[in-house]
Amino acid sequence: MATDPLSVVFAALADPTRRAILARLAHGQATVNELAEPFELSLPAVSKHLKVLERAGLISRGREAQWRPCRLEAASLRPAADWVDDYRQFWDISFDRLDAHLDRVRARSDGEPGDQAG
Repeated sequence: MATDPLSVVFAALADPTRRAILARLAHGQATVNELAEPFELSLPAVSKHLKVLERAGLISRGREAQWRPCRLEAASLRPAADWVDDYRQFWDISFDRLDAHLDRVRARSDGEPGDQAG
């Protein structure tokens, strides 16, 4: 099992239930019961997902009376976002090259006799 912080974050994000939990927490803190509502999972199963998110630093849990609300720790997503962003430049360049190629292909086909309807 990987232990470097970036791998731990990506492993936590790999599960769709955990991503849905993070999406819910982006709208504000919530209790375990509130987070469990949309899923057909037991509370212990949701708690396991929360522990994975907490270990990755993506959420924190507080204590308010008998409740333990969960909060998104969005700053912990920054290293993953930065890592993905490094590849954005590669894709931007690749798409620019593809656009230029398609423009050349279109220009050639537009200039060929007999290709235009008349």
